[in-house]
Amino acid sequence: MCNLSARPADDAARYLSVVLVLAAFLGLRPAVAADAAAEPEVLEAIVAIEAQIPADARTADTLGKERGGSGVVIDSEGLVLTIGYLVLEAESVIVRTGSGRRVPASVIAYHGDTGFGLLRASGDLEVRPMRLGSADRLKSRDRVLVAAFGGMKGVLPAIVTERRLFAGAWEYLLDDAIFTAPPHPLAAGAALIGPDGHLLGIGYLTLGSVLSSDVQVPGNMFVPVDALKPVMADLVADGRGPGAARPWLGLYTEEAKGRVFVERVAEGGPADKAGIRAGDIVLKVGDEPVAGMADLYRKVWAIGDAGVAVPLTILQEADLQDVRVASGDRHRWFRHARSF
Repeated sequence: MCNLSARPADDAARYLSVVLVLAAFLGLRPAVAADAAAEPEVLEAIVAIEAQIPADARTADTLGKERGGSGVVIDSEGLVLTIGYLVLEAESVIVRTGSGRRVPASVIAYHGDTGFGLLRASGDLEVRPMRLGSADRLKSRDRVLVAAFGGMKGVLPAIVTERRLFAGAWEYLLDDAIFTAPPHPLAAGAALIGPDGHLLGIGYLTLGSVLSSDVQVPGNMFVPVDALKPVMADLVADGRGPGAARPWLGLYTEEAKGRVFVERVAEGGPADKAGIRAGDIVLKVGDEPVAGMADLYRKVWAIGDAGVAVPLTILQEADLQDVRVASGDRHRWFRHARSF
C-alpha cells in the first residue's frame, strides 16, 4: 500500500533533470516553480509528521510502527491535512515545523473513502496556513509543484500526466485521481501546489507508471482537495464522513486482464471468515459478472451499507463456489481508532 523509504530531498537537481527529459518526451514545456507557490510563507505551512503505532495495531505489520511523512496546516487553529495511512491507529503523533517546533497532535479523523487524515496540533504551530484551492480545472500537461517538508529542498516541479480513476488493492476507489511525474521521493502527505500557491491535492502513492498507455513513466498519485470539502465539517465534528459506512470485505486484490485475484485477506476479517483465500478469483457479485477491481467495489457498495451480506461467486483452485460475506465497517475494524 505504501513505501515510506525514500531518497533525500537533496536530490532535487537530479529530479529536475528528469522533469526536463519527461517534458521533452511528451512535447511539453518544462515545469517551473511559480513565484507565488514557491514563496517561503507558502511552504512554511508544510510540516513533518512523526507517528508511533502500537505493536498490536492491525496496520502495524503492513504499514509499520513508526511512520513519517508530510502534512499541510490548513487553518489558524492547527488543523493539519495529511494522507491517512501515516496516522492510522497512531497512539502518538508529533508535528514538526520548519522552524524546529515540535508539537503533539491528536488524530481527529481518518476517512477511508478519500484516504485523508486530519490532525489537530495541541499548541500554536506559528505558521501561516495554506489556502485550499480547487483541482477542478487541473488537467493533463499542467505544471505544478510537489512540496514535502523541508522548505525549498523539499520542492520539486512536476507535470500532471493524467486525471483518471484509481482503484487500490485495499477496497479503495477514487474517481478523479491526479497523477504527476516525475516521482517525488517523499510523496506521502506532500502538498500539490498550483501557481497561485493554493493547495490542490495531498500525496498518496508512488507508482511505477502514471500513464494509462504502455509507456512506463514513474510518478505520484494525489487525492484532490475537492474530495475533502464535502466531508470536512463532519470529519472535524465526529471523525467520520457523512452517511452510512460502505460494506467492507477485508480483501486485498489485484487485477489482470479484467480478472480480480485475491492477493490476501485481512486476518479475521469478513472475507477470511467466509473462507476466501489468497489466490481465489472473484467472478461475480450476485448474478453480475465482475470486470475489474473498480467494478467489484462499485457492485459491492451498491448492495447496501456496512453489515449487509454480500453474495460472491469465486473460483477457488478448480472449484466454483458461492459464498456470502457478512460485510463489516472498515472504520471499526481498526483496534486503535479511539482517537477519532
